[in-house]
Parts: sequence; C-alpha cells; structure tokens
Amino acid sequence: MREKILLVDDEKGIVDVMKTYFEMSGYQVFAACSGREALQKMSCQPDLILLDINMPDMDGLAVCRAIRAHIACPILFLTARVETADKIKGFSLGADDYIVKPFDLEELGARVAAHLRRENRKQEQSTLRFFHNMVIDYAGRKVIVGESDVSLSKKEFDIVELLSVNTGQIFDRERIYETVWGLEGDGSSDTVMEHIRKIRAKFSALTLHNYIETVWGVGYKWNG
Repeated sequence: MREKILLVDDEKGIVDVMKTYFEMSGYQVFAACSGREALQKMSCQPDLILLDINMPDMDGLAVCRAIRAHIACPILFLTARVETADKIKGFSLGADDYIVKPFDLEELGARVAAHLRRENRKQEQSTLRFFHNMVIDYAGRKVIVGESDVSLSKKEFDIVELLSVNTGQIFDRERIYETVWGLEGDGSSDTVMEHIRKIRAKFSALTLHNYIETVWGVGYKWNG
C-alpha cells in the first residue's frame, strides 16, 4: 500500500509543486490550502504531514495543537524562518522536524523518506518492553511485575504507555492530560496527579523501583 502524505500550505503554487513531486515518487498525496481544510482532510489518515506554519485563518501551530493527541504520524513544519523559541514551541506541541523555505525538493523528499522509515521501524519493533523487573505488553495492554499482573484502568495504562515509550522525557500534567484524555476530557490536570498516585500505589505493592519519577516544578518522567 502506498504511503499517504498530507500537504498543508496556503500558497497553491507550493502545494502543486510538492504534490507533483511526491506523486511521482510513489506516494498517495492529499492537499489542503488552509488550516481548517487540513482538519477536514485528517480522515485520510496520513502517514506524514507537511504543515506550513504561517497561514491566515488557522496557523500550523494551532493545527498541530488540535490534532497531535489524535494523530501519531510525523508532522514536519514548513516555515520561511525559524527562531529557537519557535522551534521549542513547535516541538513542545508535537512537531517532529522543521523545513525552512525555500527548500530543495530532493532534500525535502529525503527527509520525508527518513521520517517514514523511522516510523516503519517503530511499528515493526516488538510490542513488549522490559524495565528492571517489569514487562509492558502494549498490544495486550498489560503490565507485569515479576510474575504478577498489575490491574490498571484504561487511563492508567494510557499514562504508563505515554511515559514508558518516551523513557526519560519529561511531561507536565497538562501535556499528559491533553494526550490521554484529549477532546473527551472534562476534568483538569489535577486528574493526572490522582491517576499517577494510584499507579504508583499499585506498582509499590510489587516492586521497590520508582518507575514514575517526579521532576519537581516540571512534571513526570519514566525511570526505566
């Protein structure tokens, strides 16, 4: 099956050039000329998104913020200029890379191919991960410590999954809440604290290792 790329840019000429290039490279290409149109095109379930930052009605950062909790594929920002602060903001929202305009099509194609290869390798990896005396089965949604299954609720497992697949990365409560609860959430980030307290209690009954570490004033990270 051909991999799907969603192109989002309000400059129709750039979209047309990229669309032609990627179709000739064997991809299935979808295009949107505004942020709002991009949201409508998400149903195509893209494997990668090329997203312009500076669009008039809804910029790329707003689009990324709206979709990241629901779309796992790589998001590559297209921008005419990029400051360090802008990069930090974009990466914090879930961007995977920045492409500065004007860009060389061959280099753009190489970057897209590299991100897609990385995604394919991740999907081909085992769904099991081992941490000290813990095994996490992501496909089966099970956590085993020693020889004992840990009984976790859906949201508790989702939190463990988010932290453990990003070992060492710090997540603040707001980011955890937005990622795990998404648009269905009607609570607050305080809910995250309560869920983590319950997870820790269940872990501590079976192991002395502190798997979820608090980074004071910042958030939480997985201590594998």
